[in-house]
Amino acid sequence: MKRVVKRVVLIMLVCFLCASGSWAGDSEIRRDPGESSTPALPLTVSEPAMSEETAADVPEVPEEAPFVAPEKEAAAPETAAEVAAEVEAATETMTEEITEDVTEAAETVVEEVKEVVAEVVPAPKDDLTIAAELLDGDGIENYKKALSLCEKALKENPNSYKANWMAARACRLYGVEAQETGVAGWEDICREYGKKGMAYAEKATNLEPRKVEGYFWYGMNVGIYADAVSILTALKEGLKDKTQQNFETAYKIDKYYERAGAIAGLGKFWSVLPWPLRDKDKAMEYFREYEKTEFFGKEDTVQVHVYFANLLKDNRKTKDEAIRLLKEVPRISDNPYWNAQAKAMLADI
Repeated sequence: MKRVVKRVVLIMLVCFLCASGSWAGDSEIRRDPGESSTPALPLTVSEPAMSEETAADVPEVPEEAPFVAPEKEAAAPETAAEVAAEVEAATETMTEEITEDVTEAAETVVEEVKEVVAEVVPAPKDDLTIAAELLDGDGIENYKKALSLCEKALKENPNSYKANWMAARACRLYGVEAQETGVAGWEDICREYGKKGMAYAEKATNLEPRKVEGYFWYGMNVGIYADAVSILTALKEGLKDKTQQNFETAYKIDKYYERAGAIAGLGKFWSVLPWPLRDKDKAMEYFREYEKTEFFGKEDTVQVHVYFANLLKDNRKTKDEAIRLLKEVPRISDNPYWNAQAKAMLADI
């Protein structure tokens, strides 16, 4: 830096000396006060020869060196420390901002991945969920598997209301499927599983006396049990009153449960009892009520057509209606069992 200053001073000195020699030492081109400002100046000026003594008095001007840009001096220690501190602070701020952005983005990605994984890989189903899906399907093997799953759940929790009534439902569906498909020994199956189903259903009603499922499936299991052992045997065992009470309670709680099964169940109950217990008027009342529901005339309730026709066929006033109902059966469903029942009943009318 000092060398640069020296050079600048030297250049200024040279310029000053040159200016002094050209203006102050030249009498021919100087103007006195009051002299016109427009005299013509000679294009060239001849300088008088300088004597040796005068030349000796003029200092020698060194040759001007080419200008070189000064080198940038290193920052003072204090300045460097301040810059370093500022850089460190800026780095920390940027790091925090980047960390926050990355963390937020990562959390978003994780949530999206969880959603995708949940869709692709659903959570494992428990035994009762699988059993419910099997019971909503078709086939005797599905019903057997469903019952096994319900019984497994009951081993873990004997007081599970859901497991008890679902086990009762599985027993009923297993027995009905065996009967309708003509499985060898279906009577034994209906007797055994009808009894088991009643026990499960009764346990369910004791656990939850205000819910419909236990009462309904108790009455339905009495039905397959009576089909196997006969109605008279069931009556001797005292099942008439218990069946009536369970169906009537189910009717009061939710008569539309399981496709209005309690309404149809009470209609069949009063129509199949032997005299003097049979009550055709009550049976007719319940069947007429069922006829007005949305479930009447559907494929999965086609058996109600047969039960109702069995009540109507013995009365001359309603005989034609019975025939009409029986002829509708094959148009409603292709179930071989109920189609055969309707055809046999038509042949007897």
